Amino acid sequence: MSGCLSMLDGRAIDLDACRELGIAMFAGEAEGRLDMVLRDAAEGQLAPVYNFMKDLPGMQGTPVPFLPKRYVARTLGLSTSFDAGRGCPYQCSFCTIINVQGRKSRYRSADDVEHLVRLNWAQGIHKFFITDDNFARNRDWEAIFDRLIELREKDGIPLGLMIQVDTLCHKISNFIEKAKRAGVTRVFIGLENINADNLAAAKKRQNKITEYRSMLLAWKAQGIITLAGYILGFPADTPETIRRDIAIMQKELPLDVIEFFCLTPLPGSEDHQILWKNGVSMDPDLNKYDVEHVCSAHPKMSKEEWEAIYHEAWSLYYTREHMETLLRRAAATGVPMVSLLKVLVTFASAVTLENVHPLQCGVFRLKRPSERRPGLPRESSWIFWPRFAWESLRKHWILIGTIGRLVLLKIAITRDPNAKAYTDRALTPIRDDDDETFDLLTKTTGARAAIAHVKKVAELTGTH
Repeated sequence: MSGCLSMLDGRAIDLDACRELGIAMFAGEAEGRLDMVLRDAAEGQLAPVYNFMKDLPGMQGTPVPFLPKRYVARTLGLSTSFDAGRGCPYQCSFCTIINVQGRKSRYRSADDVEHLVRLNWAQGIHKFFITDDNFARNRDWEAIFDRLIELREKDGIPLGLMIQVDTLCHKISNFIEKAKRAGVTRVFIGLENINADNLAAAKKRQNKITEYRSMLLAWKAQGIITLAGYILGFPADTPETIRRDIAIMQKELPLDVIEFFCLTPLPGSEDHQILWKNGVSMDPDLNKYDVEHVCSAHPKMSKEEWEAIYHEAWSLYYTREHMETLLRRAAATGVPMVSLLKVLVTFASAVTLENVHPLQCGVFRLKRPSERRPGLPRESSWIFWPRFAWESLRKHWILIGTIGRLVLLKIAITRDPNAKAYTDRALTPIRDDDDETFDLLTKTTGARAAIAHVKKVAELTGTH
């Protein structure tokens, strides 16, 4: 809703249908406004549209997001979340954040964050996902980290954090070191692609493939699990280049977990706005805009080819051999192997077993015949329940086998006296001749031009 009203004409994407049905629409953020909406609803006087897109509220001193433990306990790992800030300065064309939360940094104070942590610690919760789209560009990141460090090191709160950052965060002095001290155990990085031409086409100019290894090695040096988003379906992509690039990442990037997504013209993004203005066909079913389905045409791949390579990508990356490599790298760099193993089980199994993205997957799938979407024929209970029981048994048998193999592998690596000495091409320190010897910098699309640009800048500025 917020994205559509921000980027389109206020009537597109069936918004008029909402109006005709008498549905009130709210765009923007709710701090300081929700009481007004609730009062209007109670009095039967809801306005057709509440549009606050040009009036984004400050965050300091506002009520912090808080859930009682009885609800948090229903999530795997007893972990809750909060946003320390909103907004991102970059201009990625596929992103909705910059057009909904804006490009100006707004943030909670260190006092706000401490208050939130203590509220949760009082009920025994100490794991948090900080949901900032890019915490490294939160203007108050250091004050927040310093307060979290104090809570960990002086007050003894065993914080475990996951954050999201960009690929240049290692350039910020002390950022990664303080992240470790603050309790960061996992970091999600918007890698998106390893082809410079694709990154430029998406206005992801802040991503420099020449910096990828330096950035990932910096996180590895702190023993922090790295997760990266990787988008399939940029203009230069083909099934062949995607297979090649996945092999390069396996061999040359010290990256733990990759999440694959289909490039999707999400309503609220610049990509969607451009396609809509130009009258380009997009899937009319907004239920499919979940970054797992193909929703628009591609210049080099058919819809069937794109869908096939998306599903194939998971099995290409999460092979038995590569998962062993990931565990060996973890042992050598101090990454917690048990934590990584848990993540690998989910990411290696979800798409194959449930045909959903790992972030939508759980331990046991709950569904009933009455829950089918309107328009689809109802299934007989005599057909549904036996099939569901058989599928559940089969899936969990495969899942148990995956867990067993990884656990045995972890035990073998732990007992290996040379585990700490393990190294491979990805863990190799940065060298001056990397641009001549690494496929990442020689064989990917636009790599040569990116290297030439870096050298030209170094020559003009006198840096190396």
